[in-house]
Amino acid sequence: MKRIFYSCIILSIITLASCSSPKKVKTEENSATTGATEQTSQNNNTQKMTKVLLKTTFGDITIALYDDTPQHKENFIKLVNDKFYDGLLFHRIIKGFMIQGGDPNSKTAKAGQQLGNGDVGYTIPAEFVPTRFHKRGALAAAREPDQVNPQKASSGCQFYIVDGTVYDNEKMTMIAQRTGKTFSPEQVQAYTTVGGAPWLDGDYTVFGEVVKGMEVVDKIADQQKDRNDRPLEDIKIISATIIR
Repeated sequence: MKRIFYSCIILSIITLASCSSPKKVKTEENSATTGATEQTSQNNNTQKMTKVLLKTTFGDITIALYDDTPQHKENFIKLVNDKFYDGLLFHRIIKGFMIQGGDPNSKTAKAGQQLGNGDVGYTIPAEFVPTRFHKRGALAAAREPDQVNPQKASSGCQFYIVDGTVYDNEKMTMIAQRTGKTFSPEQVQAYTTVGGAPWLDGDYTVFGEVVKGMEVVDKIADQQKDRNDRPLEDIKIISATIIR
């Protein structure tokens, strides 16, 4: 699998800060809901969802898998049950954005080796659900770029967890202008309170979310890394286990 093209997107989004924009955020209703909310899972009913416990060398992360992205859910469960993720690394980290893992080549990678090209020999059709978006803590599938993957099919194994950045209404408007995306009031409220990576919505499949252990995600994202965004210290997934 070709490395996901995050770096190009980041450079584009960073330039938003110097652009002018109208005062209102572009949403489906042309207005954002008011008030702030904590990052909770009450709207997703995560208590009834299948959960995965990722034990890492930096601590535990518990993820709930969405039922309305069934192909991604079933594939992830299969890989977990097959112990596929055990011993793999979080091979790419970008603070304020995401941590990425699932490359099978990372299991035996040497120090400094560039990672991100490993796969399992198949992809998963995109499953875009409007209510599943890239808020902080979202679990999503990596994929090859549009030039070679116009269907936006997901990697069969590589995933990322959104660390995220909080955007104000002006920045959200600029992102909408640059990407041509329309953000719902729910999305705007999430991105302006808990944060996330809004420019990826509708382009990468979100199929779960962290329900416990975001402090571990933050700690991983905060580590020193090389020029390819690989952590200088290996951050290993010791085990991945289904918990109900």
